[in-house]
Amino acid sequence: MDGAVPPPVRRRRPLHRWRLAALSTALAALLGSYLTVTALVADAAETLLSQGRPATASSTENAGTPASAAVDGNTSTRWSSAFSDPQWIQVDLGSSVPITRVALTWEAAYATDFTIGVSTDGATFTTVNTTVGGTGGNQSITVAGTGRYVRLTATKRATQYGVSLWEFQVFGGGTTAGCGTANAAQGRTATASSTESAAFPASAAVDGDAGTRWSSAAADPQWLQVDLGSTRSICGVTVNWEAAYGTAFQIQTSANASTWASIYSTTTGTGGVQNLTVSGSGRYVRLYGTARATQWGYSLWEFQIRVGDGGTTPPTTTPPTTTPPTTPPPGGSVLLSYRKPAVASSEQNDVNCNPCTADKAFDNDPASRWATSSTTGWVDPGWIYVDLGATATVTQVVLQWDPAYATAYQIQVSPNASTWTTIYSTTAGKGFKETLNVSGTGRYVRMYGTARVGPYGYSLWEFKVYGTGGAPTQPPAGPPDPAFPATRLVFSDEFNGVAGSKPDPSKWTIDPGTGQNNEVQYYSNNNNASMDGTGSLVIEARRETAGGRDYTSHRMNTGGHFTFQYGRVEARIKVPKGNGLWPAFWMMGADFLTGRPWPYNGEIDIMEVLGRNTVESYSTLHAPAYNGGGGYGQKYNAPGGADFANDFHVWAAEWDSTGITFKVDNQTVFVASKATVESTRGPWVFDHPFYLILNLAVGGDFPGPVDGTTPFPSRMLVDYVRVYQ
Repeated sequence: MDGAVPPPVRRRRPLHRWRLAALSTALAALLGSYLTVTALVADAAETLLSQGRPATASSTENAGTPASAAVDGNTSTRWSSAFSDPQWIQVDLGSSVPITRVALTWEAAYATDFTIGVSTDGATFTTVNTTVGGTGGNQSITVAGTGRYVRLTATKRATQYGVSLWEFQVFGGGTTAGCGTANAAQGRTATASSTESAAFPASAAVDGDAGTRWSSAAADPQWLQVDLGSTRSICGVTVNWEAAYGTAFQIQTSANASTWASIYSTTTGTGGVQNLTVSGSGRYVRLYGTARATQWGYSLWEFQIRVGDGGTTPPTTTPPTTTPPTTPPPGGSVLLSYRKPAVASSEQNDVNCNPCTADKAFDNDPASRWATSSTTGWVDPGWIYVDLGATATVTQVVLQWDPAYATAYQIQVSPNASTWTTIYSTTAGKGFKETLNVSGTGRYVRMYGTARVGPYGYSLWEFKVYGTGGAPTQPPAGPPDPAFPATRLVFSDEFNGVAGSKPDPSKWTIDPGTGQNNEVQYYSNNNNASMDGTGSLVIEARRETAGGRDYTSHRMNTGGHFTFQYGRVEARIKVPKGNGLWPAFWMMGADFLTGRPWPYNGEIDIMEVLGRNTVESYSTLHAPAYNGGGGYGQKYNAPGGADFANDFHVWAAEWDSTGITFKVDNQTVFVASKATVESTRGPWVFDHPFYLILNLAVGGDFPGPVDGTTPFPSRMLVDYVRVYQ
């Protein structure tokens, strides 16, 4: 950076993780159950399967303690049963998968005796664990079994009350007979021979939502096919039929969607959920129905595909758009609505949402939104429409809802913004991200809401219209996804300076001042950071008075020197041990430096360790709809059960347009999938440049206070920081 240009003005680190007070209270009023906290520790090879899945129970104590509260990822909500034995709770994972572990977070009303069972049909259960004499608290139970349904049956209570769980988590991982557990079809392009109506598109069978479905015309034959994107080894198929099922059908594969080979065939299908073991390969997988069980067509809630490589998707060589839709629009369609004129029934533009005008739903910015006015617009109906500039054929609409969403709404088209034709209608809107494959023609496209989820109005982060025609302006393309392992080094600091030398000012901006979140340190200008002469940066926390505080430490960032979008970022760090210490390696959206407030800019915490418990670390994302205590993240142990404070460890994040994979010592500890976040938590705000931050905080709400056992000085050692693309 040119020495004549002052470094960017650096604001104090914003409130985040478990350090929100007034902000958390305000958000809770709006977000309700959307505020969740980190899951229990998961093994690096495991995947949390149960969160957000349908849950049922033998009973509930009252309406405030439903079964769903035990699988919502929120450790402040719970399921509680009636005051009798036995009682049970079960979760539907959507398809049969290998189960490796069950984690229980008991409330004070726990079970001393219980069993864990798995089932393929929700009726017949196989016991995979029996516990007698349990002591409650947090229990992590290793199991071995395969099933779609997992049930805990409590046979003896520890108290006179029922049984109560803050969280019931089911983990799975690995493979069965070489077959992956992930659904390789989810979110892929699906087509069909026909659809009963626009409400039952082919995409609904591969959206991961067991409450939406594809339904065909009432004739034979009919088919549904999925494009996996590249040739895969197909080893399993799950067919989840609606009542209109096929008695005779085949599972077929193809390399070109033209010539098909059958890998499974039956003439005695019974409907329900069919888990099929198959063997074949192809880019396209098709269900081909030849005989129906009813006078209606064929109808599937879900069509899931498992592949021999574990369900991972090979990297694409096509540069993605900045924010691609979860389900690609039909061939030839483009984004038509970007920066087009918009009109709404009302707009909120006040201190609580400034501005939340109609145009914000069409700016391709997932951190800005439209909302109906708080003074005149919290009524039904509420609507918003976009002028595409010319007549267009509309093939897909994508809605990314704020928690103030529509339960009943229509998508309508018009030639003149006066006479409207409905092309999609629902009375069961679920909020979050809804991708609707539709068919209609018009210059104007409208979301017309007739029923809301709560007392607030309607609000959309994004309203995207895809199709052909119109007068589209395409948004700027994002950078291409890196292929991992990424090997092109684009930034590094090896900290190899002589002992006592300071951080390189051409790479790092020193960030003095006080911290947030009730931290007690003062970040010095440069006194608390220097090279040790043996290849490490030392960030040192001391007990000394400066800036009105009793402790000093250091924080520095690459803002104004280096920002990047996508790649692998890593640092080799040794953290200090001691109550109240809080080392961190993290990233902030670069637009924070130009005025966008936190958390709208996005925050990516690659590593946070609390000095009071250095066998655990945290990786977390913060965004407008999930931040602070509701951040989307994972707590995990060091590989091999090590103490992070005893040696150096490499924390890394591999980041592309599909999500972020967090690793420690090259073992995956948490995967934040963009599609999953958008469909369960809210908008993904991480597709833009970020800068790097290193700091060592002292005290505060998250790490707790220092005490007489806390060593000072305490040192955070950084061997290197590197970014690859």
